[in-house]
Amino acid sequence: MPATAAAEKEKPATRFAKDQLRAIVERVEKLEEEKKAISDDIRDVFAEAKVNGYDVKALRQVVKLRKMDKNERQEQEAILDTYLVALGMA
Repeated sequence: MPATAAAEKEKPATRFAKDQLRAIVERVEKLEEEKKAISDDIRDVFAEAKVNGYDVKALRQVVKLRKMDKNERQEQEAILDTYLVALGMA
């Protein structure tokens, strides 16, 4: 039986499910491509910062800290201070 004949005999619900699944997979693939492009752009910005003399590791930490709200950031700093004191590093 040719593939087209099999497709014609497919139940509408099955055809819909396959089409929906294909659409979902294609959307995820498109988003993965966009995510890769954005990741490349971010890497380029950090490379530019490095060329201009900025410390990329410190910049990454600043970006991470800016995502936190003030209380969360203060809590993380307090925990880090506690650990440093416990290890005799502060």
